[in-house]
Amino acid sequence: MIQLSDRILSMEESATLAMSRKSRELRAQGKDIISLSLGEPDFFTPEFIKKAANEAMEQNYTMYTPVPGYDDLRDAIANKFNRDNGIPYKREHIVVSTGAKQSIANLVMAVINPGDEVIIPAPYWVSYAEIVKVAGGIPVVVPTSIESDFKFTPEQFKASITSKSKMMMFSSPCNPTGTVYTKEELRALADVLKAHPNMVVMSDEIYEHINFVGHHYSMAQFEDVFDQIVTVNGVSKAWAMTGWRVGYIGAPKEIADACNKIQGQFTSGTCSIAQRATIAAVNADPAILKDMVKAFESRRELVLAALNDMPGVKCNRPGGAFYVFPDISSFFGKSVDGKTIGSAEDLCMYLLDKGVALVSGEAFGDPTCLRISYAASEETLTEAMRRVKNALAELK
Repeated sequence: MIQLSDRILSMEESATLAMSRKSRELRAQGKDIISLSLGEPDFFTPEFIKKAANEAMEQNYTMYTPVPGYDDLRDAIANKFNRDNGIPYKREHIVVSTGAKQSIANLVMAVINPGDEVIIPAPYWVSYAEIVKVAGGIPVVVPTSIESDFKFTPEQFKASITSKSKMMMFSSPCNPTGTVYTKEELRALADVLKAHPNMVVMSDEIYEHINFVGHHYSMAQFEDVFDQIVTVNGVSKAWAMTGWRVGYIGAPKEIADACNKIQGQFTSGTCSIAQRATIAAVNADPAILKDMVKAFESRRELVLAALNDMPGVKCNRPGGAFYVFPDISSFFGKSVDGKTIGSAEDLCMYLLDKGVALVSGEAFGDPTCLRISYAASEETLTEAMRRVKNALAELK
C-alpha cells in the first residue's frame, strides 16, 4: 500500500475552498445555497485589461517567459510600488508568480528552515500556517480580539519574539477581518522589527485598493526596515482578475533572487498572456476603481446593519477588503431539533443546512467567529442575511 508523505497528511485542506466545494455539491443536488464563502469579487475583469490580453495573443506572446516575469511587467510593478506606496523597489526586487499564494509559498520556502518560528497574528488567512508547516516551520499564533479591531500590537509582537523567530506574517487590509492598519500602527510594529535584524516581515497587501478609511500604507515605506520587509500583492481582488492567477512580491534583492530560484524549479514563469494583461492593470490609475469600492462599502453597510440586528452577534467595523468576521460564540451550547452547536464549525454546517455557506473562524485562527464574504449583489446579501437571522433565532 502506498504511503503518503507526513507533509501532506499533516496539511489541512483550505477551509474556504472546502466550503465552496460543499456548496457546489449541494447545488448540483438541486439545493438552494447562497455561498458567501469565497473571497472572489463578483465583478468582471475591466475591458481594457481583456483588450491587453487579446493584443498579447495577436502579438504572439505565447512562449515561455522569464522566471520572475517579463522585464517590462516588473518595471511596471516597481513603478506601481513607487507611485501608490512610496516604496523604492526596482526591477530586481520584483518576482511575478502564479497568484499571491505562490508568492507567499516561495517566500516561506526561501527563508524558513525546519524549527524556525513564524509569528502569525490571528485571525489570519487560512493558508499562512499551512504553508509554514510545509516548510518545516513552527507557526506561533498570537490571538487578537474584536475589541481591539483585531489589531496586532507592538507589545504582542515584542513578547512573541524568541531566539527561533524568523518571520512575522500579516495582512492589511486583513483577510478575514477587514482590519486596516494606520501608518502610525505600522511604524510602531516596524520599531519592534528593527531591533531584530535577522527577522523578516511578510506584508500581504492584496486588498490594498479595497479600502474604506482613506489612504493605504505599506510597512516597507519605512527606510530603516526596508531590507526586512517583503510586500506581497497581486491583481486578483482589486482588478477582478482571480482566474488570471498573477501575484507578485517586492523584496530585498537577496530574497527576490531566492524566490526566483525556487520558482525556476517549481513552475517557471507564470502565464504569458496574463502577464501582459497585468501590465495594463498595474499601469492604470487606481482611481478608476472608485465605483467598485463604493459598491463594496454599500454592501458592508448592508451586512453590518443586518448582523447588528441579530441578538447574540457581535461585529467590529471592517475598514477594508470585503469580509465581516462576527463573533458568534454566544450561540455555543444552544440547540434546535436535538442538535447542539458546540463550535463555529457546527454553526457553519447548521447554516449551510439552512441555505447559506460561510466559513468557520477556526480556519482563520479564531474559533469564536465566522467569516462572511460580501462579494455578492445586495439582493443576494439581503436574502442571505434573512436566512441567517431566521436560523439563529431558532437556536435556544
